Amino acid sequence: MADKLGIIIVAAGRGSRMGTKESKQYLLLDGKPIIVHTLERFEKMSAVEEIVLVTGREDVQRCRDYANQYGLTKCKHIIPGGKERQDSVYQGLLALGRSTEWVMVHDGVRPFAHPDHVLACLQRVQEMGAAVLAVPVKDTIKVVGSNGTIQSTPDRSSLWAIQTPQAFRFALLLDAHEKARQEGFMGTDDAMLVEWLGHPVDVVPSDYYNIKITTPEDLPWAEWILRHARGEVSE
Repeated sequence: MADKLGIIIVAAGRGSRMGTKESKQYLLLDGKPIIVHTLERFEKMSAVEEIVLVTGREDVQRCRDYANQYGLTKCKHIIPGGKERQDSVYQGLLALGRSTEWVMVHDGVRPFAHPDHVLACLQRVQEMGAAVLAVPVKDTIKVVGSNGTIQSTPDRSSLWAIQTPQAFRFALLLDAHEKARQEGFMGTDDAMLVEWLGHPVDVVPSDYYNIKITTPEDLPWAEWILRHARGEVSE
């Protein structure tokens, strides 16, 4: 279909900052692995046609079992990732294939993206070709040198904290990844690769509940969000 939307969920990292033996995406949140909460968000969205889950090679079967157990029928591909996150996203693009018109890339440990914000991001990408969820930075940001001394203070009004999903016309993101591979360019996120091509990327306002669960301090906050802010939100 012309408006086919594919989702690439990246969950191949080990998450050393969490300080647990188990990878953070498989830690339990209200009795279910975090990655399952994330997958269920997109499973319930009618705009989503296909999901690719990119995980560690040793976790592929485990994730297939989750897909069967939780009825994740849109999770069409569960594949091993590459050495870097950028490599994993590229493998996800190849799994989706060129029949996909629009693609969103999302963090496996970001289980609280609100459907309204995801759909707003989809609408913007269909207008502009590239769009990302983000929130204004709350704190004053300092640029600090290697010696620990503050060098400058950027204007906070122009600073946004970028989240996922990040949405793109499929052909644009694939082109950005292939050119980056050819030239050895590594970006901090997919938006950076598209910016590197010279294509503008629009920001779509999200909220502060769309957290990335990264450190132990995030877990109790995630439990609160699940119980009081998100719950089983559907579109």
